[in-house]
Amino acid sequence: MIQANNIHKSYNQLHVLKGVDLQVEKGEVVAIVGKSGAGKSTLLHILGTLDRADTGKLLINQEDVFRLNTKRLAEFRNRNIGFIFQFHHLLPEFTALENVSIPAYISRQPESTTQKRAQELLDYLGLSERLTHKPSQLSGGEQQRVAVARALINNPSIVFADEPSGNLDSESSQELHQLIFNLRKDFNQTFIIVTHNEDLAQMSDRCLEMKDGRLIG
Repeated sequence: MIQANNIHKSYNQLHVLKGVDLQVEKGEVVAIVGKSGAGKSTLLHILGTLDRADTGKLLINQEDVFRLNTKRLAEFRNRNIGFIFQFHHLLPEFTALENVSIPAYISRQPESTTQKRAQELLDYLGLSERLTHKPSQLSGGEQQRVAVARALINNPSIVFADEPSGNLDSESSQELHQLIFNLRKDFNQTFIIVTHNEDLAQMSDRCLEMKDGRLIG
């Protein structure tokens, strides 16, 4: 699913990633842990094609993504990659159903197909009674489940999650963690998760530590 080789990234004089290598198979749940400032989010953004490495190679589904121009890379990201962040980034003026549908509309999917898929996902996530609610009318856990549905709307090959339970209470965190593994079981979904949550890290198939700009397992 993912093959990253010798990924380097610097910001001015700060060398953040120092030759990261990573392989991830389909259906794996991989956790990345480490101290704040270790480069975990930088790596996640590069693997998710939100940022480019200075040097190295990244293959996602055999596609050499660093060779794609900006437009083709954006199209590839929209089709193949989902994101879940600590802060949900839901648009406040739109309903749950509309927020989930946005990535599909960007990829020019038909409205009828998109809304059907969005409703199915929200039903699966236990939000069938919240389709027309706006983010301000949802709890933190409900907002994060809407964000999960949005990440899944285009049937991505892989979902990247950056501290997905970092802004949730303990009960909502446990529900989200279980949801991730339900999605892997039911849909063979692949996840790479940056987290400080020890429970989530221990549940994962592999837990890798970011230290001194490299991954150690």
